[in-house]
Amino acid sequence: MNQLRTDLTQKTYLELLEEMRKDGYCWFALYKDTQVLSLAGLSWRVNLYHKRHVFIYDLVKDSAHRSFGYGEKLLSYIHIWAKENGAAYVVLESGIGRNEAHRFYEEKLDFDKWCYSYRKTL
Repeated sequence: MNQLRTDLTQKTYLELLEEMRKDGYCWFALYKDTQVLSLAGLSWRVNLYHKRHVFIYDLVKDSAHRSFGYGEKLLSYIHIWAKENGAAYVVLESGIGRNEAHRFYEEKLDFDKWCYSYRKTL
């Protein structure tokens, strides 16, 4: 996870994780032997526009094992699992400058780019 969330200290990460887990946050991982090749952090959500859905907050592929299909394999599993458990959608957000990731989501996995996400620092 530190390959994705480089701005977090271990202390901050653990504090946030404790709170997120109370809200249903969990991980799905793809392993080879004991090594994590790809990791997704997600939780169930319900709202008026996505209905009951799985929201992927974090998705990272180990930098030493990119371009081997591990992210696609993990996301494909999550899609099947989510559908079998009553999700209408699998939803995720991706940073503006992550063009390779966007191509991956749209071209390999058939995600639709359907909105912008905004935030304001308080």
